[in-house]
Amino acid sequence: MRIDLHAHSNVSDGTQTPAELVAAAAQARLDVMALTDHDSTAGWAEALAAARVHGTGLIPGMEISCKTDHGVSVHLLCYLQNPQHPGLLEEITKARTARLSRAERMVELLSEDYPLSWADVSAQVTPGATIGRPHIADALVAAGIVPDRTEAFASILTSRSRYFVSHYAADPVQAVELVRAAGGVPVFAHPVAAARGRVAPPEVFHDMIDAGLLGLEVEHRDNPAEGRSWLRKLARERGLFITGSSDYHGAGKPNLLGENLTEPAVLERILEYGTGADPFLT
Repeated sequence: MRIDLHAHSNVSDGTQTPAELVAAAAQARLDVMALTDHDSTAGWAEALAAARVHGTGLIPGMEISCKTDHGVSVHLLCYLQNPQHPGLLEEITKARTARLSRAERMVELLSEDYPLSWADVSAQVTPGATIGRPHIADALVAAGIVPDRTEAFASILTSRSRYFVSHYAADPVQAVELVRAAGGVPVFAHPVAAARGRVAPPEVFHDMIDAGLLGLEVEHRDNPAEGRSWLRKLARERGLFITGSSDYHGAGKPNLLGENLTEPAVLERILEYGTGADPFLT
């Protein structure tokens, strides 16, 4: 089986609709894919309908933006959670609201030096989508300021830029607890991707595991080789499963569907632990 458990639609920062994403997964010969939009489950219904048409297995999920006490960004994938769980829903709503306020302030700062307006950014956002820096990047590309998203993040939108604005994000330990309470399966996304910024220290990993973390996304293009070795050792020691995923964003990133895959035995464990929502499997 070909299983890819990390992909985004335009409900967050991907460039394809949920239906188009599922069609792309079918074309990439995936047997099972997971829809993991940032802080949103709004694409689940459309993706499920498309999965039934294409005969592609679908694991409904989400990627939650978190931040440690020391300001280190942590991304938590979750699968098969109850999307209406009150505690989780409240936390996600807070994060989405903070993302919007943050984006508006970043555009204010950018407009001081570049011909960019909030209307330019809004034009890049699908109605109801979780807004984020990738939409600002798309607006910069559309305005001819940078050639692509990659360049936008490497220069203007880097966390070291004067235009960068932080935003509220859940504590990762609390997020793990909420996902488990919602019947979901929490997995630490690209946990040692140092090129993205500071990496969480080992004590954060152990605190998340103690709170109920079940897996580590090891096979991801942004995890360096030495980091993957450390993650495999940690997984063995703490009884975690390992996933492999593409983190596909359509045309928004060079990542390709199926470039990293998850073992069928791991999918079985996810199905065992996930009780908050139903998967679609053929």
